Amino acid sequence: MTYVDGFIVAVPKKNMAQYRKMAKRAGKVWREHGAVSYVECIADDVPMGKVTSFPRSVKQKPDETVIFSWVTYKSRAERNRIVKKVMADPRLQMDNKNLPFDGKRLIYGGFKAFLEI
Repeated sequence: MTYVDGFIVAVPKKNMAQYRKMAKRAGKVWREHGAVSYVECIADDVPMGKVTSFPRSVKQKPDETVIFSWVTYKSRAERNRIVKKVMADPRLQMDNKNLPFDGKRLIYGGFKAFLEI
């Protein structure tokens, strides 16, 4: 079954052009190395919850927006192979000082699909 890496991050609105450029490059690299799909979404209907929500999860500030993205793979083994290549790809080498967001507030994880309809 499909394996998915999911990401949630708060991006300052003033950095969205830089983020889009980075995301477009990253998506191209991920796909070239074998990912099935690469999707980036910007918050549209994500209210601040009283206990938990997307904005709360990344400690969203008033001048930020939430980005929700994911990459899909054929399997976890494929994901492990692809991510190793992606992380070594020089087109994605950036230090944390050059990121268009606060990397400490990035939430990510790998998920094994259990239902696909």
